[in-house]
Amino acid sequence: MAHQYLSLTDADRDGMLEAIGVSSVEDLFRDVPEALRFQGELDLEPALSEPELVAHLSELAARNVHAGQELSFLGAGIYDHYVPAVVDAILSRGEFLTAYTPYQPEMSQGTLQAIFEYQTAICELTGMDVSNASGYDGPGVAADACYVAKHVTGRGKVVLCETVNPQVRQVVKTYAPGFGVEVVEVAHRNGVTDAHELQAAAQDAACVIFAQPNFFGCLEAAPDLAAAANDAGALPVAYVDPVSLGVLEAPGAYGCAIAIGEGQGAGNYQAYGGPHYGFIAARRDFIRRMPGRIVGETTDMAGERGYVLTLQTREQHIRREKATHNITTNQTLLALGGLIHLSWLGPQGLRDVGETCLALAEYAKERLDLPLVFPEHATFKEFAVHAGRPADDVIRAAREQGVHPGYALRRDYQGMEDALLVCVTEKRTPADIDRLAEVLAA
Repeated sequence: MAHQYLSLTDADRDGMLEAIGVSSVEDLFRDVPEALRFQGELDLEPALSEPELVAHLSELAARNVHAGQELSFLGAGIYDHYVPAVVDAILSRGEFLTAYTPYQPEMSQGTLQAIFEYQTAICELTGMDVSNASGYDGPGVAADACYVAKHVTGRGKVVLCETVNPQVRQVVKTYAPGFGVEVVEVAHRNGVTDAHELQAAAQDAACVIFAQPNFFGCLEAAPDLAAAANDAGALPVAYVDPVSLGVLEAPGAYGCAIAIGEGQGAGNYQAYGGPHYGFIAARRDFIRRMPGRIVGETTDMAGERGYVLTLQTREQHIRREKATHNITTNQTLLALGGLIHLSWLGPQGLRDVGETCLALAEYAKERLDLPLVFPEHATFKEFAVHAGRPADDVIRAAREQGVHPGYALRRDYQGMEDALLVCVTEKRTPADIDRLAEVLAA
């Protein structure tokens, strides 16, 4: 039982070797020069028995703390929103646990219809004409948007606002050399982006990406930023929180060409940072530039409604020079969770969640009684405060009392050593906020 976790027996292995026409596993590597082969035994610890292994893994798992064990006000891109039981109930049905690529429509109508309905929901939410079937995550679709913009405009520069999530900006910078684009960043001015500076930076740019709300939780003058980008001939791209769109205007309503974002807050758990799903939607003009795939509705020979993969911009399917992505799939199951959640809420429910976040965040600002980092700007569900001492020290001390008070902004922004980004979702109660205030006061 040297390989007790492998299902193949020695007889199975010998049968495969005989079918291949070699006498041993070593013969499979005969084309690799002897000097390059590893000789000897791997320096591994002795194998654990099954009970020992379970105990070891349980001990490792116990080192993690989830939001149900520790009172959490941590956000910064991943949020503790309520996920209704109906999401798991539907996602666990066998019809949705299918092969990940629905190339055969006659075998995949359930999956294809779910994606079609998801695309419809994202378009309604963002005010855009067309959505793809989802992306891997928010930062990934931000990079996708830059490449789409380069294809559309023929320009080789993209502009990022410094108030966009730092992880999103880092992913765009990582992709940029492969895309052959230059990345220019516009610094924030007291927590928000100046439209005049943005317009100057956007000259000869393919697109401009700004966030609404931004990473500090502040609400940008989004229509002004979109207008500034349009005036410079660059495509305005809004990185938005889907939950905020119950109370904030949709990007399509204020002139954006593309709307993108991280969908986790709608229908997905925090899941220790992933996996989640990213969404990207755009004006109809860009439908043939959208990354990934788009599901369309049609009728079959009997006149019955059916769904198919209508457009696929992967280089496997179209000419390489016209491809906008090499993405092979999408986050169907997680995006379906988002669709279920949004459908469960409905327009009024989404508005109620947004208004609850707004109200609780305002209560938290008053109750914490700490100086706001950007007091003159309205916020949604996050806001930054001066903790009066290094934020990392505050976080460590608060966690000893079972409270995670927020995110240390000094990790991403210079001069913010004591700045703490506090997030309040609809799951936090006034009593939870009172507890945070007590812990921070201490």
